[in-house]
Amino acid sequence: MKTASPARNTLRWPIRSASRPATTSSPLEEAGVVERRAYSERPPRYEYHLTEAGRDLAPLTQALLAWGDRWLSPEPPVVVRHHPADRPDHPDHPLDAAWTCRTCGAEVRNPDIGLEIRSPGWERQGRKPPPGP
Repeated sequence: MKTASPARNTLRWPIRSASRPATTSSPLEEAGVVERRAYSERPPRYEYHLTEAGRDLAPLTQALLAWGDRWLSPEPPVVVRHHPADRPDHPDHPLDAAWTCRTCGAEVRNPDIGLEIRSPGWERQGRKPPPGP
């Protein structure tokens, strides 16, 4: 079971199984998404804090939650709540996030998106195959 604290931006997971010792770093640690901090020596227990890179993934995780709520669950198992810190008179409420273009201010919808391939050797389907013999 994992728990989250929006005020502290932390996640807690139970101790790893014996097959994966706690001294081993996780892929999320190695990618710089979370950092592990000990909060108990006996038994060894850790909490995982989001790094700046991890916090940048918030829109992605919100989109995945919304997708799961729409396609996988008749009743959302989790509700993300918005606590506007700059508006203390405004009550907290369920988050209804939208993807907005910072250039024009319009809400972004899937049909509005196109790709511009800038990396040599890549095309829309992925890496171009090498030229044949």
